[in-house]
Amino acid sequence: MGKKTTLTVDHNLFSGETINEICILTFKEKPLLHSTDLGAKESLFNYLEHISCQDEIKILLIKNASVKLDRTEYIRYYLKMIGSGGHLIPLERMYRAINQFILKLVNLNKLVIHVDSGKVILLFMNISLACDYRIAADNTVYQNPNIELDVVPKGGGVFYLSKMLGTATASKVLLSSEEITAPQAYQLGIIDKVVPLKNLDRVALETAQRYAKLPSGYAIGIKKLLNFDYRELERYLEYENRLLRKQIHGSHNVWK
Repeated sequence: MGKKTTLTVDHNLFSGETINEICILTFKEKPLLHSTDLGAKESLFNYLEHISCQDEIKILLIKNASVKLDRTEYIRYYLKMIGSGGHLIPLERMYRAINQFILKLVNLNKLVIHVDSGKVILLFMNISLACDYRIAADNTVYQNPNIELDVVPKGGGVFYLSKMLGTATASKVLLSSEEITAPQAYQLGIIDKVVPLKNLDRVALETAQRYAKLPSGYAIGIKKLLNFDYRELERYLEYENRLLRKQIHGSHNVWK
């Protein structure tokens, strides 16, 4: 049996609670602003490790923050990071944290359900693709700020979308600056369910409860088989970092 520990927490980055076999992790306002905080990262990853040790927990339900950086705010934040004294340490920290978070979600011995709403930049959509099931409110729109920044998207988006949609459709999605609405994302297969915003929390919990009824051995076995190319994902994320680093250095004088 896993070692028991409390899963009720209240951190400045996230909060956590349990309802029977479900652990609910809710990110607080504008979580990306904490991505370079090593202490916040350690707290989040320790929490995920605690979850993995609890045999009674079958589902991790992740709720993204209701208030996030939108396209314009993200562009401003990104440019500020690359312009801070000419060094890229904050950006490198953010990249490493995103890589580690995605790999932990994929490798977690629980099914992971991701819930989102409002304006969602491509980075957060990409992170949701590493989860096992995705629910979005009907007010959700996915935004791509990377075209304006002239850098490839971080977070495994190309890796996942090319497998989910095929390379032709993935290219159309990734090469467009148009917003993607929740119904459009559902039609593409990027998300699994669209619900009215007022029903989001209820439907998310009901979905988690339904999946919690599955035998753990079967559910996690399917997850492991679906993520059989885990090492390929790990190599891809590192390659993403190298390509981003090269693009940033190549365009640095333009962005200063």
